[in-house]
Amino acid sequence: METKTLTILGSTGSIGTQALEVAQLRGFGIFALTADKSVDTMEAQIRAFKPRYAAMRNESAAADLRVRVQDTPTKVLSGEEGVCFAASQKTDFVLNSIVGMAGLRPTLCAIDAGSTIALANKETLVAGGQLVMGRAQDKGVTILPVDSEHSAIFQSLQGAADHAEIRRILLTASGGPFFGRTRAELENVTVADALKHPNWSMGAKITVDSATMMNKGLELIEAVWLFGVSPEQIDILVHRQSVVHSAVEFCDNSVIAQLGVPDMRIPIQYALTYPQRFPSPVRQLRLEEYGSLTFEKPDYETFACINLCRSAILEGGLRPAAVNSANEEANAMFRRGEIGFLEIAELVERASAEAPKTETYTLDDVLSLDAQMRQAVLGFGK
Repeated sequence: METKTLTILGSTGSIGTQALEVAQLRGFGIFALTADKSVDTMEAQIRAFKPRYAAMRNESAAADLRVRVQDTPTKVLSGEEGVCFAASQKTDFVLNSIVGMAGLRPTLCAIDAGSTIALANKETLVAGGQLVMGRAQDKGVTILPVDSEHSAIFQSLQGAADHAEIRRILLTASGGPFFGRTRAELENVTVADALKHPNWSMGAKITVDSATMMNKGLELIEAVWLFGVSPEQIDILVHRQSVVHSAVEFCDNSVIAQLGVPDMRIPIQYALTYPQRFPSPVRQLRLEEYGSLTFEKPDYETFACINLCRSAILEGGLRPAAVNSANEEANAMFRRGEIGFLEIAELVERASAEAPKTETYTLDDVLSLDAQMRQAVLGFGK
């Protein structure tokens, strides 16, 4: 069987390292790897997987890496242009697990190259859904979801003969570390508190997004683009056990869900081997070990970020990009100890209200708005 090739954008993060594990298990060849500045991890990955290219977004990290791996044939690239060059080289799959808006341009580069996209960077579709889906359609490129929730929806939709059969999507959320608390109880929570996710091991930015439930709002926007449904067709359910990863309700009132232990290697492998399934290193789901599974409505007043996202995708245009960029900056400010937890949603709401109203946009529009939103949040947060 011909060896398939894979490029991983964001290879040193949680998703990237697990993707390499899956790739090794399934016999993929690693064509290129990219990261921000984790030089030690990237050096180890280069020596283990021998990619043709490795790109570090941080220029000084790239210079350091270049010296370290000069005894290998891997060519080290630097900066955003280096990451985009790696993404633009045709491979069977480009798995994008870059965190944040930084993943948008590389996704577009990979689409232009004609590679199949395994997408774990939700901000790509939140900020540029119109651009990305339009470009993918023009190029005949398939986008396969890697996020556990969107993979679950995608898998559940294999039971649909026609898109019109979909009544609604049930997007599940763990609720993060603060579910059940009141606004008053969240007034003085710390960064350390917010990083104590009950079920998943993720990077700091995504874990804080889970604590605010902004993550679920962003996933709602992503689902609209991935599955061609309206925001009104998506309901969010808090499911603390993270066993039911999401579900689809059809017109006959049947509901099909995808279940599994909370382990990202299941959706990663499914994206890279679709439509086939193979044994995975993930342990079996034993429902009897859980005893009961619970489902509750989110507290939209306390976790206001969800409705900020729902309102943004209903308005459309650049509003989702505005919410995303404002959140990235507010999230970072909270992690630096510059604002309180509840101020994240407040700053996102204030800044995103300044987004221009437009139905269509270009990549330059999104990037310009990104800078505008970040400056607005920084100004409001002082």
